Order: sequence, then structure tokens, then C-alpha cells
Amino acid sequence: MEYVSTRGSAPALDFAGATLAGLASDGGLYLPREWPRFTAAEIAAMAGLPYAELAARVMLPFVEGSLSYERLLELTRAAYGRFAHKAVTPLKQLDEQQWLLELFHGPTLAFKDVALQLLGLLFEEFLGRSDQNLTIVGATSGDTGSAAIDAVAGRGKIDIFMIHPKGRVSDVQRRQMTTVLAPNVHNIAIEGTFDDAQAMVKRMFNDTAMTGRFNIGAVNSINWARLMAQVVYYFAAGLQLGAPHRPVAFAVPTGNFGDVFAGYVAAQMGLPIERLIVATNVNDILHRALSNGDYSAGTVTPTAAPSMDIQVSSNFERLLFDLGGRDGKALAGQMAGFEASKAMRLTNAQLEGAAKLFSSERADANDMARAIRWGWDSAGELLDPHTAIGLHAARKAGIAREIPVVTLATAHPAKFRDAVERATGQRPQLPSRVGDLFDREERCTELPGDYAAVTDYVTTHAVPRAG
Repeated sequence: MEYVSTRGSAPALDFAGATLAGLASDGGLYLPREWPRFTAAEIAAMAGLPYAELAARVMLPFVEGSLSYERLLELTRAAYGRFAHKAVTPLKQLDEQQWLLELFHGPTLAFKDVALQLLGLLFEEFLGRSDQNLTIVGATSGDTGSAAIDAVAGRGKIDIFMIHPKGRVSDVQRRQMTTVLAPNVHNIAIEGTFDDAQAMVKRMFNDTAMTGRFNIGAVNSINWARLMAQVVYYFAAGLQLGAPHRPVAFAVPTGNFGDVFAGYVAAQMGLPIERLIVATNVNDILHRALSNGDYSAGTVTPTAAPSMDIQVSSNFERLLFDLGGRDGKALAGQMAGFEASKAMRLTNAQLEGAAKLFSSERADANDMARAIRWGWDSAGELLDPHTAIGLHAARKAGIAREIPVVTLATAHPAKFRDAVERATGQRPQLPSRVGDLFDREERCTELPGDYAAVTDYVTTHAVPRAG
């Protein structure tokens, strides 16, 4: 399988190359040259497989030429063997139509673990074939950082530098990053927002002074391998609810658009998805884009759902590329205009193409709190704020009653204890496996929201490329 850039001018890479590169050299994002597609019979044959085997089946077409099925299966078994639930991503029923897909049974209690536990193993696999070190630079609005750090802490040939906006992640999210004291882990708190941190990371990937000296890699959802692993749980949920003979709708709490784009990929691969419901909080650039074509960034408003406090959704570029006829040159011009003005209009082809599968809903703080209370009062389930926003959207979407609607439960409620307690009077407890989190030592470097300060820190602590 070959991977091409959304902006059209970077060289095509194989799966291993795209995994280690992260962002393309032209500033674009890598996508498979074509979507593999399963027949209905092939999808039906996946029913009942253990999660690790399902993952290897679904991902095999994407890794062709870089990994054998047997080696991929070894890696998926290792990645998902650390999860606290044997089903890995279990389904729970809320009422006659609404379901939760619990994605928080990994080591850091968030959906990012599903992809990043595998990505850490893929990095190790591919670096083991060379004499190179990898310098991972990432930005996090909360959950990516802890999941990525857990996945690569202590691994050879890897240094990770994770940037988060100071004071804009929950105390549990922060401590899950800053209490990992492995020598290859570097936490950086900057003044500013997640968008500021993400802009620094993208700039570093395009900074020849940095890329010429270090092999810089990505763990954010700009990395195709991470997004690929997220496709699997759409198949897992769909199969349990009757696929390929019955369509399923999914409501996805959305910030950077990677999680819901994985659902789009699953649909391209043949999974019968009725609708992908994009759920945003008041930072609603995606809701506006999908509703009327207005993709314009405003000011980030801090909320109780910090992983969604984003105004620039990196993975949206992948959808625009695919819906725009995969014209890299045209998309490069469109994105250059957006990067200059922070505003653009979707083309008719992009807007109409998205409408065939996507709809969107926006939730404010009251909507979120009501959804948390509904989950507790109606089904005895405590929901974190992000999941609650997804459930709010799911219940408003107007999906035909015979079609199940699955909300992706993206984080354990104990990661956002204060918001859950305010809504329900119940204070969720951390699982016992992370129960001593508040007794652990923290280590973090605070820096100004200044690109030079961050690159100076990385340059001082990272291992340069060999040769």
C-alpha cells in the first residue's frame, strides 16, 4: 500500500515510512492511495473474532509491504493485552436505541490508548530495522499526551516531547503525563491554547533546521497509523449490532476530527454506516463547516470538555482532500488560504459530499450537563463531559428508530470528576490500577508560548539523526 500527501507534492511512502514520518514534507497528511474495500461476506466472516484478531484483519490491507499478517497479529495481541476489559472496546446499552462504545479500558483511561498502544509497538518495530532515533513531538489537549507517553515510555531509540496548554487540561490528565519519569519522556507546559501547541508542532515538521538535524515523528492523529487503528472499533461495534446486514449510526465527540474520520474510513471499506454525527462543544468550527460550509476559526473558549477546545481540526483536511477529488494542488491552495486568513469556504463538492454521511450538533455547557444527568438517571451510567456531548448529539440526530445509534465513550468519567459530580452529585472513582496517581511525583517544564523557546528545549534534549 502506498501513501500520498493531501497536498500533492510530497513523495509517496510505504506504511512504515508514513508511520515514522507523521506529517508529509509538503505540510500535508498521508492517506492510502486508494481505500481497500471488504465484501459483505468478508465483513460477516469477522463476527465473533477476538478484538486483536479483528484488528489484524481490518488493518492488514493498510500495512501490506511493511508487515505480514502474522507479525501484525503479534503486535495487536501485545497492544490489546494491556486493556482491563477482555472485549477491549465493549458496548453498553442505554435504551432501546442508544448505545455506548466504551473506549477507555486502556492504561490511561481514554480512547487514545486503542491506537497509541499499537503505535508505540509500530515505532519500535520499524526503528529496529534502522540505526535511527525518533524524536516524537506532539501537542495534546489532554488525552493524547498521556496515552502516547504510556505507549513509548522507556522504549529504545525514542524521545517524546509532549506540549500541553498550561492550566487547560484536567488534573488527572496532567498527572497521567507528568508522573511518568522515564528518561525519554519530556513534558512541556506552554502559555496559550491547544491550537497554539498544535501550530508549534506543525511548524517544527516544516522547519528544515529541525528536520535536518532530527528524525521528527508524530503521535497526534496527523499520523495515519494512529487513525488506522481507530477504524477497528467501528467494525467491532457494527458487527455486534448486526453488520453487514444492519446499518449503524455513530455519534462522535469531536475535536481534531481524527476519531470521526476513522468512521469515514470504515464506511469506505464497506461497513454499513447510516450516519456519522459530529458532536462539538461551543468551539464549533466543525459544526459550522458541515452545516453551511463556513470553516473559520474563532477564539478558543475553555470548557469542561478540554479535548474539544479546538478551533483548527487537522484531520478535516483528509476529508476535504477525499471529497474534492483527491486534487492535492487544489487543496494545497485552499489550505494555504486558510492558514493565512483562518477562514475558508468549503467547495460545493466538499459540502455536498460530506452531507451524504455526516451531520453535526453543537452542545453548550447546559446541554452537556443535562446529558450527563440523563445517563445517570436513565441508565445508571456516569459519562465524562466529552461522551455526554456525543450523547446529546446522538439523541438529537433524528435517526430512524430501527437503527442503533452508538456514542463513542471517549474517556473514563473519573478523568473529569468535578464536572461529573456537579451534574449528578456522584464523584467517579479512579480504577484501582491508577488509584495512586495523586501520590506520584510530577516532572514538567514550563515554557512561554514561544516557538524558539520550545525548539531550543527540544534541541537540547533530543538525540540527533545518525550520519
